[in-house]
Amino acid sequence: MAGAAKETATPLEAAAVIVGVAQGGTQAKGIPMSRIATLILAAGQGTRMKSQLPKVLHPLCGAPLIAYPLQLAAQMKSETTVLVVGHGRDAVQRAVAQCPGGDRVRFAVQTEQRGTGHAVMCALPALKEHDGWMLILSGDVPLLTHRTLQRLQRQMQGSTAPLGFVTFVPGNSAGYGRVVRENDEVRAIVEHRDCTPKQRAIKEANAGTYLIEAAFLRSALKKLRQDNAQNEFFLTDLVAMAAQRGAVPTVQADEAEVHGINDRVDLAQVERVLLSQKAQTLMRNGVTLHDPDTICIHPAVSVGPDTDIGRGVHITGQSRIGAGCHIEPGVLLHDTVVADGARVRAYSVIEGSHIGAGAQVGPMARLRPGSRLGDNAHVGNWVELKNTVMGDNSKASHLAYLGDGDIGDNANIGAGVIFCNYDGYLKHRTTIEEDVFVGSDCQLIAPVTLHRGAYIASGATVTHDVPEDAMAIARARQVNRADMGRLFRERQAAEKALRAAANESPKARRKSTARPKPPAKGKPR
Repeated sequence: MAGAAKETATPLEAAAVIVGVAQGGTQAKGIPMSRIATLILAAGQGTRMKSQLPKVLHPLCGAPLIAYPLQLAAQMKSETTVLVVGHGRDAVQRAVAQCPGGDRVRFAVQTEQRGTGHAVMCALPALKEHDGWMLILSGDVPLLTHRTLQRLQRQMQGSTAPLGFVTFVPGNSAGYGRVVRENDEVRAIVEHRDCTPKQRAIKEANAGTYLIEAAFLRSALKKLRQDNAQNEFFLTDLVAMAAQRGAVPTVQADEAEVHGINDRVDLAQVERVLLSQKAQTLMRNGVTLHDPDTICIHPAVSVGPDTDIGRGVHITGQSRIGAGCHIEPGVLLHDTVVADGARVRAYSVIEGSHIGAGAQVGPMARLRPGSRLGDNAHVGNWVELKNTVMGDNSKASHLAYLGDGDIGDNANIGAGVIFCNYDGYLKHRTTIEEDVFVGSDCQLIAPVTLHRGAYIASGATVTHDVPEDAMAIARARQVNRADMGRLFRERQAAEKALRAAANESPKARRKSTARPKPPAKGKPR
């Protein structure tokens, strides 16, 4: 524990001198609780994940783990956010840059894994100008809520202690630091390996989330020692030091809320919690979910009331579903807007698209990024759109590929129509104006424009623009030959009979059953 001080200076003390740590802490009560900097610990290797990917980059409901504490820091209106990185730090930095507000995150590197206290000291140079409060979060605890941190803030406002933290009561306390109290007041946190048998019987455990006054933190870190079973610098030792300044505030969270991710089993359990929370919220707000345990709706998705969602549906990313929609079983929607009253029929796959009010898609349709359907448009089974806009009341009911196109209102696209958009080097667009009819089995060779009211005869291969109200016929002329069908059938039937008779002759049967003769002996050629 921190009380057993050594005479020699530690590397942390040397680092503290470099960043100009003051020897004495200020009174915590005099610092506004609104002045918060957030420090996120994310340097661990995560060996139990058994992955080349850093643990904090494993996806949880479509976002990397690290996105969750970053979001929490933003909710706390953090003045500065510092991320302590180590294993795979380049990949972590690239991923953070893609997160909301990631461009404002600072990074500190912990090259050696020497404990949580050492990780915090590595971050201090990036926070040397901050003199308010330090919120310390773990990068692998995604379910921690803003509400719990606000409770901790309120507890701190009535205390002279320079530190407060979050506790919980785990079902299995093995491995957790125990919260040691005396007369109900916190005296210390003792790591599991350093606990006496009596201390191991304590149920209350440390959740690893702290709110610490900055000057106290800088001063107290210099006093940390490695005289523990792990030979590491423990941030938990600061609690005993803070207890000497006043009663240390704590708030207790549910075990599920502070569940840390150590392996893929934990990851799956936490994802199930997030999905269940989202499902319950939607149902309480007027959305019908059939068999919610089979439905995956990511936290950022919004769904309007009176929408009906079938079994096995996945709605992910930043999708927005309007009111009164029907999403049938097996549908996959990603980053897609579905306007009020639209229906997406079974097993359709849609990403990066917009579906207008009252429109219908599917079953088994595919809308790729950049596709946009107008109000009351209809895209039927086995139709694929890519980067194509379809106007109001237009329809493509079956078996078509419509890539890189602009389709006006009230157009009809027949079965088997293909927008031939690629010439081997470049993509080109097809333009179909309003009130155009395209018959079945047509190929439209882009770039091409079918002007208003044009009519394209079935089977046409269209290579040139079609004027307004014109009809395009682009296929070989049909020729009808008298009696040719009958003569053809008779000739083919006679040929078939001759072949059958030849195969049934005794000579043909002997040839088919005779053993092959061995090769003749002789000089090789």
